Amino acid sequence: MVAKRLDLLYLDTGAMYRAIGLKMINKGINMQHHREEVISELNTTNIDVSYDNGQQIVFLDGNDVTNLIRTPQVSRYASDVAVIPEVRLKLVEIQRNIADKNSVVIDGRDIGTFVIPNADKKFFLTASLEERAKRRWRELNNNGYDIKLEDIILDIKNRDECDSRRTFAPLKMADDAILIDTTDKSINQVINEILNHIFVDS
Repeated sequence: MVAKRLDLLYLDTGAMYRAIGLKMINKGINMQHHREEVISELNTTNIDVSYDNGQQIVFLDGNDVTNLIRTPQVSRYASDVAVIPEVRLKLVEIQRNIADKNSVVIDGRDIGTFVIPNADKKFFLTASLEERAKRRWRELNNNGYDIKLEDIILDIKNRDECDSRRTFAPLKMADDAILIDTTDKSINQVINEILNHIFVDS
């Protein structure tokens, strides 16, 4: 929504990791025991992003997987593949190429610290674990998934720990990022806060 207000492209980098995770699911690769197979599959894996009326479309090996990568199972696989340096390096190259060619709003867990450390503006959005889980539960419920809130809380907690502890490009707030706690704020309040920093601080 910020990208739309600024008339910029929006890049959700997490969708790329989800696409890799989806491929591993389809290939039946156990992420915990067959890391070398994942790395091998990268040689024949093509991730591409295009835009239709400003909406990001994610392609995996030429197929549109935009609507297939938001399941809880894919979320878990996305975190598993994200700790593999070879996966991150492959996707970071794509992300940097997009940023080099466009003014873009990029969303991801290592953007300000590793992918685009020289970004013009950096924001670190957070919220309480319970609030994040409720938002995710509503999203999944609206899309027809029957899942317990407690399971989502556990998934998010585990993913945070996994992403924060990985040795390569871990999840952390950049020193020069602006922290915004969204727990008790509406979407519009968060958008206005971000835009205020962009225009007032510039």
